[in-house]
Amino acid sequence: MGTSRREFIKNTAMVAAGASLLGSEVFASSKKIERVGIQLYSVRDAMGKDPAGSLKKIADMGYLHVEHANYIDRKFYGYSAKEFKKLLSDLGLQMPSGHTVMRGSDWDAAANDFTAKWKFTIDDAAEVGQRYVVSPWLDENLRTDMEGLKRFMDVFNKCGELCKAHGMTFGYHNHNFEFSTKIGDGTLYDYILANTDPKLVAQQMDVGNMLGAGGIALDLLKKYPGRFELMHVKDEIKSTTGGGMDGYDSTILGQGVMPVKDIVKEARKIGGTSQFIIEQESYQGKDPFDCVKIDLQMMKKWGF
Repeated sequence: MGTSRREFIKNTAMVAAGASLLGSEVFASSKKIERVGIQLYSVRDAMGKDPAGSLKKIADMGYLHVEHANYIDRKFYGYSAKEFKKLLSDLGLQMPSGHTVMRGSDWDAAANDFTAKWKFTIDDAAEVGQRYVVSPWLDENLRTDMEGLKRFMDVFNKCGELCKAHGMTFGYHNHNFEFSTKIGDGTLYDYILANTDPKLVAQQMDVGNMLGAGGIALDLLKKYPGRFELMHVKDEIKSTTGGGMDGYDSTILGQGVMPVKDIVKEARKIGGTSQFIIEQESYQGKDPFDCVKIDLQMMKKWGF
């Protein structure tokens, strides 16, 4: 339905140390306020046509938190940060996190600083009330350029410092290429986790994006305990249209092939996860709003 998320991210962006040594019991006993939200890309077509009406439908379902996937020319779905914050507040909604791609061009190497454009991005995220600024992409030219990649991981850490100064946390969101791209004996995803400071860069695990490229969410939670502060909660089915990501389409939670209930249980136990964000990108002929309503009901059934 509509533009693929991969193309959406590319187009929107153009417009606008190993595993932790701490034991899992530490994360099990470390209580954080859990939030269940929805990635608004799940209802992207409706948000493009009627943001206010779409958000009201989301609020009426019982959602309290949303995550944006649309920040262009200093606007969230066409609203300034101040205006969008008020729109959300009037509906009883909050937006703890949002997706905005940080590209290599957002760092000015000559000035050893971020560009004005990226600084405005952070300012607006703080203004709208975000706690997390999440970048959901890595420039293709950086993925296998080891020197460039290492430098950009340093930029990740610097962005963590910038966000921290604004009372927020910088984060990274995976797709599939992090698992299909090999670096040495590991994957690009292993490299990202090994070369970003967990005190400065949070990881948002998308459990569905990785599936077709060989990423197994339960294995990663055990390999890197405490590293996944945020999670995109998805279920997947084999694609019948030839689309999707690596032959998989997302579907209603509990109706696909993934052990989603076990994944979120493990994320609560050892993942360090407190932000659980529902995202469904394909609907098998159903209305997207009907889908995300059932998704929320399923999360509640699982104890959220």
